[in-house]
Amino acid sequence: MSATLAMFPGQGSQYVGMSQKLLEAFPYVKTVFEEAEDSCQLHIRRLCLEGPEDELKLTANTQPCLLATAVAYWKVLQDEVGLKPDLYAGHSLGEYSALVAAGKLGLGRASYLVRKRGEAMQKAVPPGVGAMAAVMKMPVDQLEALCARHSQPDHRVEIANYNSDAQLVIAGHAKAVMHLCEDLQKIPIRYVDLPVSAPFHSSLMKPAKLEMQGLLESSYLAKNSEGIIANITGSVVRDYSAQYLIDQIDGPVRWIQSIDTAKNEGIQRFIEIGPGKVLFGLVRRMVPRDGFEVIASDDIVETVKALS
Repeated sequence: MSATLAMFPGQGSQYVGMSQKLLEAFPYVKTVFEEAEDSCQLHIRRLCLEGPEDELKLTANTQPCLLATAVAYWKVLQDEVGLKPDLYAGHSLGEYSALVAAGKLGLGRASYLVRKRGEAMQKAVPPGVGAMAAVMKMPVDQLEALCARHSQPDHRVEIANYNSDAQLVIAGHAKAVMHLCEDLQKIPIRYVDLPVSAPFHSSLMKPAKLEMQGLLESSYLAKNSEGIIANITGSVVRDYSAQYLIDQIDGPVRWIQSIDTAKNEGIQRFIEIGPGKVLFGLVRRMVPRDGFEVIASDDIVETVKALS
């Protein structure tokens, strides 16, 4: 069997109705949602199934909803097909799902933490102060240089997500992001403004990092041999500590480096576990067609059939 990386999605993969097929086909996963709901005091199933979208996409709601849904997908793949990954990784918020799947963090504690994380991120930067944009097909070194040119202590723009060779995401003060994008238009390089409530994974998130530090440091992380590819380093970690989650809040998501690490570790099969196909799309562009398999489990019923 091919060496497998279990990948868990982050914010942006949510959609209203994302757990409907899951709960209908595998009703036993309701226990996952019940535990998450009890821990973070949020009507997760109602938000997942009914929305409304404006309520679901609020950061403090999105994060526990995505976590619970991804962990429920994971439970199905474990119970129905006996999935045993060689490594685990998550994109931003998805790292919490990866830790639960790897047996390093309890679901209840993870649900509570991501609810608090979402609240802290939401209030760290006042509305309108920050912004994010996805930049298409620009070399990393050129975009890093452009960010440096447009950054001052109170006027910063940084690369927040190293998603793929075809997509980098910038974040920072709204004016700095806007001025950098004006330069992109002149080159021209295509970019897309992202409809987000805050400049995630940038230095502007430091207040959220400080707020979450104590909660994360006091959270129990089990010691086992499972390997997590950490967002902040892009490298395999087996002796995982809370510091990786703390530094992740105002540090970049190194997804390019994470997938390169997976390939170097001999991974040949990449399975996105959870709703949507964001990671499937990113990885499909980053690995050769021959010798590698990339799977999205968004349609969980069909995925179970294919893997059985």
